[in-house]
Amino acid sequence: MASSLSVSKITTPNTNSASLPESLRSRSIKTCFLPFNNTNHFKTNLSASSLTTTRENRFVTSLRIRCSQTDGNGVRAKRTVLHDLYEKQGQSPWYDNLCRPVTDLIPLIESGVRGVTSNPAIFQKAIPSSSAYNDQFRELVQAGKDIDSAYWELVVKDIQDACKLFESIYDQTDGGDGYVSVEVSPRLAEDTEGTIEAAKWLHKVVSRPNVYIKIPATAACVPSIKEVIANGISVNVTLIFSLERYEAVIDAYLDGLEASGLNDLSRVTSVASFFVSRVDTLIDKMLEKIGTPEALDLRGKAAVAQAALAYQLYQRKFSGPRWEALVKKGAKKQRLLWASTSVKNPAYPDTLYVAPLIGPDTVSTMPDQALQAFIDHGAVARTIDSNASEAEGIYNAIQKLGIDWSYVGSQLELEGVDSFKKAFDSLLDSLQEKAKSLKLVSK
Repeated sequence: MASSLSVSKITTPNTNSASLPESLRSRSIKTCFLPFNNTNHFKTNLSASSLTTTRENRFVTSLRIRCSQTDGNGVRAKRTVLHDLYEKQGQSPWYDNLCRPVTDLIPLIESGVRGVTSNPAIFQKAIPSSSAYNDQFRELVQAGKDIDSAYWELVVKDIQDACKLFESIYDQTDGGDGYVSVEVSPRLAEDTEGTIEAAKWLHKVVSRPNVYIKIPATAACVPSIKEVIANGISVNVTLIFSLERYEAVIDAYLDGLEASGLNDLSRVTSVASFFVSRVDTLIDKMLEKIGTPEALDLRGKAAVAQAALAYQLYQRKFSGPRWEALVKKGAKKQRLLWASTSVKNPAYPDTLYVAPLIGPDTVSTMPDQALQAFIDHGAVARTIDSNASEAEGIYNAIQKLGIDWSYVGSQLELEGVDSFKKAFDSLLDSLQEKAKSLKLVSK
């Protein structure tokens, strides 16, 4: 395993700010990594004026022991349920987090993690809370880079280095797995052309075959998805909260493949990030407001039910003559990816958004809490379509109570985009303050 995870080629990216598109110079992205620590909770200091917070041991010691023990000959002696998840059920476990040093990902790769997702909120937590970015940031500002450009160079380096670590998985699966995702600026969520431009630029500057460019599934960006796919760029479509929008995302992927003109479609892939826990957070509040026994009994059931119906939609759309024609050119299915898998309500089981959503050709991207819980006591079995009629019954029962699923999807999309915009703005403010504290720019 060690040789396949060589980090000797991890290098600083050459992201000349002069080539930064205008849409990115004024609107950027961010992402962040929450550290594991030895007490199973997280400590982050998000002071805007300092990046010098001490980095603790990132991954829980118990995780290292549980997943990385060796026998006397130095051979890996233990597997985890993550290996079984992929090998027995065809679901890829990914890690929803990223920060420096990216080599901290190696124990997770050895434990069965097969990819990484990032987003603006992840980098907003990672960069201000770690001193690991200080040297590169200082060099960038001294070289005259503006804060937006400096931010992108910090992020691109992390993405490139992480891509290197997952390269062997990408190669072993012939481009089926081992991806690292980086998101276009959240400020572009309503800008179709700006998103296309940003995606092309990010793809070019990261320059790794196993990078996914994340594009939000807003109405304005659905056409962007088609265009970016048509340009041969692999995409992680994010912030999907409804079945209606999910179907539009699938169609954009299929349209893009057909419009690409490529004879070999095998290297243009995609995942559709369908969010789960946030759905329960909003619908539970609406059910509690209704307050009837029937309504209260549906709490904690909406998200998984809708996800199960999304999987049925996935199966229908990726079958039939249209899809078979694309398969002949090497096309790969746009896999469903379960996002927002951390449990927001402490009264719910800590694997609620992982265990019931296991099925072939899917991805489950887990932040620290969900990953730790599933490794510790998760069970591997095909569950996503184990009771489709019940899922449909729950979905319809919620609708009959007067809860509009379209409204839920629209509201959660607005909240998601707004959350990422705020995280992005906060991070740029933090970097500006850091530059001042280092006396690299005038106040």
